[in-house]
Amino acid sequence: MKKYVLMAALLVLANSIAFAQTAMNDSLTNVNLQEVQVVSTRATAKTPVAFTNVTKDEIRRQNTGLDLPFLLLNTPSVLTTSDAGAGIGYTSIRVRGTDATRINVTANSIPMNDSESHSVYWVNTPDLLSSLEDIQVQRGAGTSTNGSGAFGASINMRTQNASITPYAEASGSYGSFNSHKETVRVGTGLLGNHWAFDARISNIGSDGYRDRASSDLKSYFAQASYFGESTTLKFITFGGREKTYHAWDGISLKKLEEDRTYNPNGAIKDDHENKGKVIGFYDDQIDYYRQNHYQLLLNQRLCAGWQLNAALHYTKGYGYYQEYKNGRTLKEYGLVPYSIPVFDDKGEIKGTELIKKQNLIRKKVVDNHFGGGVFSFDYARDRWTASIGGGANHYTNDHYGQVLWVKNYLGTLAPDHEYYRNTGKKTEANIYAKANYQIVGGLHAYADMQYRYIKYTIDGTNDKWDWTASPERNQILNVNEPFNFFNPKAGFFWQINANHSAYFSFALTHKEPTRNNYTDGLFNTPPKPEKMYDYELGYNYRSQRFTVGVNLYYMNYIDQLVLNGKLNEIGELMAENVKHSYRMGIELSAGVKITRWLDWNVNATLSKNQIKDYVGYVSDYDENWKELWSQTAITVGDTPIAFSPKFMAGSNIGVNFGGFQAYLQTQYVSRQYLDNFGNKEDSIDPYCVSNLSANYTFTLPSIKNITVGATVYNLFNKKYITNGYSQTAAIYQLGDKASTPVLSSDPRFYPMAGTNVLANITLRF
Repeated sequence: MKKYVLMAALLVLANSIAFAQTAMNDSLTNVNLQEVQVVSTRATAKTPVAFTNVTKDEIRRQNTGLDLPFLLLNTPSVLTTSDAGAGIGYTSIRVRGTDATRINVTANSIPMNDSESHSVYWVNTPDLLSSLEDIQVQRGAGTSTNGSGAFGASINMRTQNASITPYAEASGSYGSFNSHKETVRVGTGLLGNHWAFDARISNIGSDGYRDRASSDLKSYFAQASYFGESTTLKFITFGGREKTYHAWDGISLKKLEEDRTYNPNGAIKDDHENKGKVIGFYDDQIDYYRQNHYQLLLNQRLCAGWQLNAALHYTKGYGYYQEYKNGRTLKEYGLVPYSIPVFDDKGEIKGTELIKKQNLIRKKVVDNHFGGGVFSFDYARDRWTASIGGGANHYTNDHYGQVLWVKNYLGTLAPDHEYYRNTGKKTEANIYAKANYQIVGGLHAYADMQYRYIKYTIDGTNDKWDWTASPERNQILNVNEPFNFFNPKAGFFWQINANHSAYFSFALTHKEPTRNNYTDGLFNTPPKPEKMYDYELGYNYRSQRFTVGVNLYYMNYIDQLVLNGKLNEIGELMAENVKHSYRMGIELSAGVKITRWLDWNVNATLSKNQIKDYVGYVSDYDENWKELWSQTAITVGDTPIAFSPKFMAGSNIGVNFGGFQAYLQTQYVSRQYLDNFGNKEDSIDPYCVSNLSANYTFTLPSIKNITVGATVYNLFNKKYITNGYSQTAAIYQLGDKASTPVLSSDPRFYPMAGTNVLANITLRF
């Protein structure tokens, strides 16, 4: 109830401001505010890279509750996943088959990727969409940017511009699975010809499609803007708090047929009469995280053609997840095994039993800080546009684990008993120079050079138990890795005439390993950094009615890190560098304005994604699935890269007539393999899914406008899957290691929801 009262109060306040300043509005309509620019890390119409811009209107139309990745489904080569199956909670994005750890994400040119995992967890910044001005998705290496290397794409976000006039907006959505979103946005407009203030609060929740896969998300955004004759200064803060029930584990094919909504996370298993049978679920199997961002942005016009963009930033993150674990070895948690009495049929003690394993609840915590600064000097005059920029950032993250409870434990268990602790630190700096020069007519030359330095350390004990050590103990982490990368890019853009243009570009980029590549790798063999050569060739045609785009790409990887099934010294799955791999394909897009009110846009990607001379590993089991603690190496040769469909296609038919809008969005994705063996048994079937949205905007007295609408997701109720993982093993008959093994697949999948609906309403004042 409190959240609704607060939203209503903010709405009334903003509405009062709007009416109080009506007279001022008329005098400010011609004021031109100089906004903070994000030009140095963005592609322009004459930059020779493949990119798509998502406008503010497109964001507003689609922003009814689902996470940001699902808004980008209309862009070429984009796939999305959702653990909970309904697009709210833990969601992720892939571009050209590359996962979140290889997609560079910035907000106002400030890095958003976690410095250790290299991922962006969109659940940590809920409803950031409601405070964005626009988004640019660059495919391939793209232009030089701040933060981790772009090995498949970069997503460049710009937060909202200040409004000249005061405004207030309240929106709400509600639909299937008790999914809902409430947002209030307010702005003062320009005050005293120099100041403007904007704010937003949001509340998002869902029960999820899968059992107990709930999400409870809160977020905020606030900015204070100052506009001078040659200076713009902004202070921005945004963040959120997420609380989600785990839906991290997939389910088997058999379970898919029996119960698609089943969620195995949090299972409590019987350890007596019906050993292993699920007898309940742990209520607090949750992931909790809060993250707050602070940005101070400066735009300064220096002299003719020159301007300075600079920013200071700080991000504070804290969170944990806790989970019920069945039958865990006590010494791995720093706990002493204990003895219990054993009774005979007469109830008399006949001896004791040493308990080495027991059910317990553990909690894993991260506490991190990320801060630094970025800058760019930008020049635009005559035939030149150029930028010199860079940044320096420092990150520190404390990782530690606690045991909260042990079933029937007879020893001493201190409150929040700690069983591991380590600290990761990362210092990073980069500097780049890029220029675009008009050689003659419509021919432009582009050059872009970046130097990047990284120092990464991890010290302490890991949560993995090292039984190879003497004495046995938690894995000791002692990582101290420096990297020096030079990332050059160059290309040409040719504006052939008013309708036709073409481009070619080449880029070399590098990427350092993630934290998991160290903690889950071989103890004495650190992973190598990765390298990618990216070649892009494109053509575009634009007229008043038609648009056509063709982009050919070849991304050649050296030492790409992939999961190949191999285990490290303590039996954990690890990623290894593969010497040669590549992605090549053609991206097509076309659009036609059929009538004044009807348009149709399509895109398609046809690709080949291969690892050369691949050797994979499977664990060895006997026919009773008792592990033999060894592995079989399987030489595959050239093989498709996991999660990289050969063909993708998208269609978006739009109707815009008066105040009525309707869109039919369809996406087709071909088969995706869950590992690099290329076996159909370990793959995601092709799927074709359509979503239909419609809305109507009208006015009422004292209200600027009202929009009401609804979206029907999975219109034709397809049973489809977007994500999963493999569990391939080598089975030996009767435990005979001399026999020929038979490969057995036991994959796990994350099902998506059937037909579901989300209705929405927005009031603007």
